[in-house]
Amino acid sequence: MSQRQLIECVPNFSEGRNMDIIRQITDEIESVEGVKLLDVDAGKATNRTVVTFVGEPEPVVQAAFKAIKKAAQLIDMSKHQGEHPRMGATDVCPLVPIAHISMEEVAQWAHKLGEMVGRELEIPVYMYEYAATSPQRRNLADIRAGEYEALPEKLTRPEWKPDYGPARFNARAGATAIGARDFLIAYNVNLNTTSVRRANSVAFDVREKGRVKRKGHPIIGEIVRDEHGNPVREPGMCKAVKAIGWYIEEYGIAQISMNLTNIKVTPLHVAFEACCQSATRRGLRVTGSELVGLVPKQVLLDAGKHFLRKQRRSLGVSEEEIIKIAVRSLGLDELAPFDPKKKVIEYLLEADESRPLVQKDLRAFANEIASESPAPGGGSVSAYVGALGASLATMVANLSSHKRGWDERWEEFSQWAEKGQAIKDELLRLVDDDTHAFNAIMAAFRLPKGTEEEQATRQQAIEEATRQAIAVPFRVLQRAFDTFELARAMVEHGNPNSVTDAAVGALCARAAVHGAWLNVQVNVSGLRDSSWAQPYLEQGQQLVAQANKLCEEIVQMTEARLT
Repeated sequence: MSQRQLIECVPNFSEGRNMDIIRQITDEIESVEGVKLLDVDAGKATNRTVVTFVGEPEPVVQAAFKAIKKAAQLIDMSKHQGEHPRMGATDVCPLVPIAHISMEEVAQWAHKLGEMVGRELEIPVYMYEYAATSPQRRNLADIRAGEYEALPEKLTRPEWKPDYGPARFNARAGATAIGARDFLIAYNVNLNTTSVRRANSVAFDVREKGRVKRKGHPIIGEIVRDEHGNPVREPGMCKAVKAIGWYIEEYGIAQISMNLTNIKVTPLHVAFEACCQSATRRGLRVTGSELVGLVPKQVLLDAGKHFLRKQRRSLGVSEEEIIKIAVRSLGLDELAPFDPKKKVIEYLLEADESRPLVQKDLRAFANEIASESPAPGGGSVSAYVGALGASLATMVANLSSHKRGWDERWEEFSQWAEKGQAIKDELLRLVDDDTHAFNAIMAAFRLPKGTEEEQATRQQAIEEATRQAIAVPFRVLQRAFDTFELARAMVEHGNPNSVTDAAVGALCARAAVHGAWLNVQVNVSGLRDSSWAQPYLEQGQQLVAQANKLCEEIVQMTEARLT
């Protein structure tokens, strides 16, 4: 079965104050089946709204076209004013690859959208980034130079003939840039000043483009030129970063407004730290920052871990805690509350997934297990017990990392704790996966079996579902088994006050291994082709025997340390 292709679309509309107009545009997006609206970020000062939605390519392109059409009907660019550079009612509409699709394919979809907009809406369209038709049009800033006000003259020049649509001025809708690009983060850093000039000084220090080099005075000195007469530039601190300074009346502060165009080259926290360094040198102070639109989860995890390293604290804490550290360290909640569930793209996508068991509190989970329903049952409980075992061993690693007098060993225990967190997180996911696998078998048994063809289809579905119901508990067995290495290390080398916690973790892991093994065996008995499961059975027997041996050794070691 081919994997589902996903792309993200992040259109920027030149309206950030009239929420009725914004709602009508987003209603058009949500009217397309197969598209999920993730975020609507309206800015009053910029008079601009950044909308984010995802889906498979065809419905995303349909939704983008409908939104561009509605924006052209509702937004009059001849009356638009705002802080952000702009040239159209839909100023820019990038498509971004998210899953199982190449940039080349995304660029092709961008051209399909551009052609539709130009032909049906008669809006001049320029293709940019990976969809650009020439190197001169790759950079969005070059395309947008002069903004809306320059369009009447610009459109008469052959070198600025639109890629799609008429080469004539559309006074109401302006022009639109459509492209394919990597994931871009729009990020603003707040300063304790109202001076745009000072904010620009920081922006020039940070951005890749840097500033024009001058002789003597950095502002009024003579521009240094190369042998061709072109200004020589002093590069900034951060590659793949575009930045300007501006004043936001809504907040009463100046900001460095940045686009991080390649977060692998310059991560969010690196750009933030560069702003802090520049601001400090100039007698300013960074007070916080703000994310515009959505951010990939890994960006905040990387930032949180960066700040934990600076504190020499364990990185092996929960994902939620790492993100909390990132939010506090970056000051993302200075201007408005920052809710990761609404700003992190993976969390918004996961909201549609069915993981009801791990969402329950302890009492509700126990009640669900104790009900008359056959699922969730022993498989889900085994996964959860395994997660508890990994959590206990991880706790000992974190306590050891922060133990007084062991400061030089924090990285050693941090690495152990990170391993434990990874085991715990996967086992928690498997809690629901096991119940899903059981339900898939039940659904297969309910398929019709009247005709010979229906019987064959039903049997094939049962066989496939049963194989999944073997693979899931086997994975539980494997990951629970991985806990023994961590538990043993903590009993041997960890905080001596917590060795019993590591031992209890090992006992939980053994219970999880045995429970999962029983589920593997019972589901193998339901297979028609039991030879398929032979590798599972052989490896499972070995792991169970090793689990018994390791657990016994860990308990004996613990008891020896107690005497």
